[in-house]
Amino acid sequence: MSGHDHAHDDHDHGPGNGHGHGNGHAGHSHGVSADADRRWLAIALGLIAGFMAIEVVVGVMANSLALISDAAHMLTDAVSIVLALIAMRLAARPARGGFTYGLKRAEILSAQANGLTLILLGLWLAYEAVRRLMDPPPVEGGLVVVTALAGIAVNVAAAWCISRANRSTLVVEGAYQHILNDLFAFIGTAVAGVIVLTTGFRQADAIATLVVVVLMLKAGYGLIRESGRILLEAAPAHVDPDAVGDRLVGHPPVTEVHDLHIWTITSGQAALSAHVLVEPAGDCHAVRRDLEGLLAKEYGITHTTLQVDHTQDSLLTVGRAGEGPSGPHCADAHGPVHRQGPHAH
Repeated sequence: MSGHDHAHDDHDHGPGNGHGHGNGHAGHSHGVSADADRRWLAIALGLIAGFMAIEVVVGVMANSLALISDAAHMLTDAVSIVLALIAMRLAARPARGGFTYGLKRAEILSAQANGLTLILLGLWLAYEAVRRLMDPPPVEGGLVVVTALAGIAVNVAAAWCISRANRSTLVVEGAYQHILNDLFAFIGTAVAGVIVLTTGFRQADAIATLVVVVLMLKAGYGLIRESGRILLEAAPAHVDPDAVGDRLVGHPPVTEVHDLHIWTITSGQAALSAHVLVEPAGDCHAVRRDLEGLLAKEYGITHTTLQVDHTQDSLLTVGRAGEGPSGPHCADAHGPVHRQGPHAH
């Protein structure tokens, strides 16, 4: 095999043994959301963008930072939907040339950009809110209440539209969560407007803004964290690679699993590769099929590349991890070596 020194004196694996996609990818889909999903997103975008423009004007007229911060939040909502639509278009392009996965990670890059925008806007609004807490300007509480109530209605409608789309992708789910956060923010702004209108406590507007800021920072951090895990090739949050390795090596006649890698191609599409050694009398083809079925059933991982080879006799007696008579199976092994019985991780 290219890149490894393997000795197979008494067994011909034949084509297809080294690397396997046992299901032929029939068991999973790399497709993107249908046209219906894009249509629902476009409707939500129209609602948000239209109301956002009105809210900015009213916010300036009412001298309400809470309304302006809500509008800024809605701007990030609109951007997230636009990025989702662009990412869907890019991800639909077939893999070719140097982009062997296609452009499926376009949505991850857009999620990073959206998260960073949320954090930067949140920090600016926090500064303005603190400044207004110390020197609160007059606020038109009636305009704030009416606009916030209208914003609640618009966000409910937009959230319903996006809930009809495919939320399995990080960027679409992020847009949905942002709109829900914006809905809560509008509720807070409406309460602040009522307080200003009934009591004259002008600082309520700045306090409502700080509530919006907290929601923006939380959402932005979450997007950057989740998309960062994917960009850094980390295993999915719900999958423990050590547990997976132990599970694989516990399947007879497997004797060792190393170079185990689990990563996420894009939202909801986990992939796995590993070098698997089996007993000299074991059936490599059957083991590969069994392990692929196990990974699909127990972990939902159907995009797999398993290199299955026979363990050399010397490895079973005196060899070090991954070594045979002709040298190491892997010149530069990555990660722990999983063997039957107790072993270090």
